[in-house]
Amino acid sequence: MNIVAKTDKGIVRDSNQDAYAVGEFSDEVVWSVVCDGMGGAAGGNIASALAVKVISDKINASYRDEMRDSSIHNMLDSALTAANIEVFDFAEAKPELRGMGTTVVCAVVRNNQAYIAHAGDSRAYVINNGNINQITTDHSMVQDLLSRGKITSEEAENHPNKNIITRAVGVDKSIDIDFGQIDLSDDDVLLLCTDGLSNYVTNNEMIEIMSDGKYYAFADRLVTRANKNGGGDNITVVIISK
Repeated sequence: MNIVAKTDKGIVRDSNQDAYAVGEFSDEVVWSVVCDGMGGAAGGNIASALAVKVISDKINASYRDEMRDSSIHNMLDSALTAANIEVFDFAEAKPELRGMGTTVVCAVVRNNQAYIAHAGDSRAYVINNGNINQITTDHSMVQDLLSRGKITSEEAENHPNKNIITRAVGVDKSIDIDFGQIDLSDDDVLLLCTDGLSNYVTNNEMIEIMSDGKYYAFADRLVTRANKNGGGDNITVVIISK
């Protein structure tokens, strides 16, 4: 299994409120977590860094090779729930940080299975042979409008409320987490990213950038393209391939 990653503050923001971690348990088992902090001032930085640490620590402490699918699901649920409690309690203890939070997308890849957990609008995609499939659904106001048929896909692209998310780690005492489990073929590439990538690089551009199979260059190329296209937000990319 191959894993490459890159984060960048973009060309507009003064600081990088994204955070990520990657790890591996064997040649056939890897994991990653990607967070996009929010909350102004230092709040976003703190929320994303704390969530990444808590989730990473939980995965490293809990994972076992003999785990069943349901156990991996429970592990991710426990990790993200723990991160939510930590971020929420930290913000409650410091008035200047009230309301801070972070999106999260987390994956454990074992053999030909990917286990995904997420909250917010950080995304997971699978890219293969000229096709791209978004395997997470944004928890956002615009996605809700789109799902209910209130706006079109074209209207969603430039909607003024595009950045308003409806779920995030640390904003409330509890969190609703979405889970997915997908089969991966040997040619599939799993991409985890923050909206600094998905808002600035189109699906067709992603396919083009990743078409030559040189996985080790994908993260750098995607960040470079996001910056070329405006770089209006922090950008984080994690690539997992066989």
